Amino acid sequence: MLAVKLKGNRAIIDVRVQAAAGEHPGNDILKYVESAPKDIEFEIHVPHEAKPLVKKLEGIGMNVTTNKVDENHYYLIANL
Repeated sequence: MLAVKLKGNRAIIDVRVQAAAGEHPGNDILKYVESAPKDIEFEIHVPHEAKPLVKKLEGIGMNVTTNKVDENHYYLIANL
């Protein structure tokens, strides 16, 4: 189950725990992003660069920037 915290027009999604448990929440993230209102900006916390997820988000028209917090914590900012 994808946990999403809404803060204004930003949806904050942290999947570091799921990824550490061996889950691959990329498809759940994509489903959420595709069903959300178009004015929402997404802040997605991941344990690594998540290049496949970035590519999928860009494939549906999102602009994505990757930010490194530390070795095991990155976050993506994605918007239209």
